[in-house]
Amino acid sequence: MNHNISIIGAGFSGLSAACYLAKWGYNVTVYEKHDTVGGRARMYTENGFSFDMGPSWYWMPDVFERFFNDFGKKVSDYYELKRLSPGYRVYYQNSHIDVPSSLEELYHLFEKIEPGSSSKLKTFLDEAKYKYEVGIHNLVYKPGIKINELIDSKLIGGLFKLDVFKSMSQHVRSSFKNEQLIQLLEFPVLFLGALPQHTPALYSLMNYADLALGTWYPMGGMKKIIDGMHQLALELGVKFVNNANVTAINVTDKIAKSIKLAENKNGFSALISSADYHFTEQTLLPKDSRKYDDKYWESRKMAPSCLIYYVGVRGKIDQLLHHNLFFDEDFSQHAKDIYSSPKWPDKPLFYVCNPNKTDKHVAPENHENLFILIPVAPGLKDTEDIRNNYFDLVIKRIEAKTGSNIKENIVYRRSYAPSNFVEDYNSFKGNAYGLANTLMQTAHLKPSILNKKVKNLFYTGQLTVPGPGVPPSLISGKLAAEQVVNYLNKNN
Repeated sequence: MNHNISIIGAGFSGLSAACYLAKWGYNVTVYEKHDTVGGRARMYTENGFSFDMGPSWYWMPDVFERFFNDFGKKVSDYYELKRLSPGYRVYYQNSHIDVPSSLEELYHLFEKIEPGSSSKLKTFLDEAKYKYEVGIHNLVYKPGIKINELIDSKLIGGLFKLDVFKSMSQHVRSSFKNEQLIQLLEFPVLFLGALPQHTPALYSLMNYADLALGTWYPMGGMKKIIDGMHQLALELGVKFVNNANVTAINVTDKIAKSIKLAENKNGFSALISSADYHFTEQTLLPKDSRKYDDKYWESRKMAPSCLIYYVGVRGKIDQLLHHNLFFDEDFSQHAKDIYSSPKWPDKPLFYVCNPNKTDKHVAPENHENLFILIPVAPGLKDTEDIRNNYFDLVIKRIEAKTGSNIKENIVYRRSYAPSNFVEDYNSFKGNAYGLANTLMQTAHLKPSILNKKVKNLFYTGQLTVPGPGVPPSLISGKLAAEQVVNYLNKNN
């Protein structure tokens, strides 16, 4: 078997696709725009601080284990995992909750806050477990090409148990009354791209991933996952070309013949793009080879972008855990500022990751490493004044909640906003999390993994199946690789 396969982009989905294709005997070359692999999960080091640039939550450990198991490996062959306990802290206006790693402690916490809610939580999580097992172990491993993929005994038999036609908000509020508990259960869908009122209750599977399977951390940072996948790919014979900015896909008679780089062209039997789907279509492909037009893309509902700060602080901030959610302002108003009436929020919720609470190697001694993220609507224009104003706002609120003097002890600071997502990743509207997971953008209703106008071109990543997030990206790479094999087998 001498087929050469090219892949654009060395993020999670590109690395996943590369590993599977190499395992199956193909010659695989990955072309990466940056000088290192990882895509949005790159890491950079400055002044003794090591910052994960993108993903920071490690959920669904079974998906990572399944990926490495497919190659006769296990996660522990490549990095060390540590379960966080408590999983994270949630700051409210006048209080905070530490989310325990033990389910028994979690039931006790719910009961203390809302008497009678512990039994309801057990039922809620049992239902969420069913959705997780069907959704993550069945539905998301389907390529979303034909509607009949959904004609599955488990999916049909459990249609109503999956709560596809009920909203997340209805589902949560039918069992719980306390607003703090409601926000805790609705929080995982905040990044799925729609208000809880518009997100199918199917996604309570995220609560099972969060509260039952737990929050984990790969020692050394999320980049350790990328390093492990990269090492595996090299072991399998994958070739990598960094600093390789692809500027065009050359198509003849509905076949992609080569990709154009700065200085040359490279040919292949099949091509996978794990670059931004919209960019691949609207910029790299000639117009007559595009599956979707501008009108289609403008009609898509997007998940959020974000404004991020990477901050180094002298001294210790005792009142922060590894993961911290600041829900000390109106949850519903910020969600509306993202999804209903997109604008820069007046009183944003935000997230703070303080990884050296778990990993002393990511900051100098007696310093703190802070990753601060504000979810915002995609497509917003950002300026230096906007970045500075929001930085002052979040630092004041962190200081107020923790009782720490942070601002005068900052020794390093860098911001990253929607315009940086466009610059670095050609991200459509500067989005950070892909398409919204609404009912009308699920499974075969997402942008297709196939391009029927270019028979040997396939897509992977957060804008196609199964959707945004690190575990779905691993799965997306496998799905794209399988479609390449199907194509080559039919056309040999």
